[in-house]
Amino acid sequence: MSEILTCEALTKRYEKDKTALDGVDLHVSFGRIVGLLGPNGSGKTTLIKLANGLLQPTGGSIKIAGMAPGPDTKALVSYLPDADWLPDWMRVEQLVEMFGDFYADFDPAKASEMLAKLNLSPKAKLKTLSKGNKEKVQLILAMSRNARLYLLDEPIGGVDPAARDYILSTILNNYQKDATVILSTHLIGDIEPILDEAIFLKDGRVFAHRNAEELRETEGKSVDAYFREVFKC
Repeated sequence: MSEILTCEALTKRYEKDKTALDGVDLHVSFGRIVGLLGPNGSGKTTLIKLANGLLQPTGGSIKIAGMAPGPDTKALVSYLPDADWLPDWMRVEQLVEMFGDFYADFDPAKASEMLAKLNLSPKAKLKTLSKGNKEKVQLILAMSRNARLYLLDEPIGGVDPAARDYILSTILNNYQKDATVILSTHLIGDIEPILDEAIFLKDGRVFAHRNAEELRETEGKSVDAYFREVFKC
């Protein structure tokens, strides 16, 4: 099995006049860092939720390492949603303990090291942290699993610029090299240095799926500049 994510004619409709994804075909290999890019409403979050088994397709298929998303793929996928979801009354150290109890592949030592590097106190309650620091905690927990696929939905939107370099260079590279990271964000310029590939969604369809280096060579512009050109208002 060479592909971690396979979509064939994947379609998701929420209601008759709302098609979030329309016949999406995708093939993503193991060991890649992939930007999932597109304007608001293009289908990025829907695709991530389908891959995590939180939604069911209306048509077509989606597979994780050859399996339909479900109980068998939960051990392969580490998911970071685009909204706060952890109990805010818990202390950071309690969240680390909870993840260690819940996920067999969770590495508490890795989580503790990253918390220390970002000056986040294990004793702090989540509700006392700023939005950016909450996002750091959630991302650290997600990346402290030894998963095969990391699905990260807007992981650095509220993080201060000073911490982004550490997060991108250390956290997003702190995983098994045969694993894959799929990263949805509007901060394309920040993530571009680490990208192997970029998937561009437009109106629920794949507009382009490009190797990042080849795109820069053939188009003569950065991934960020290409995005701005394709999706300019």
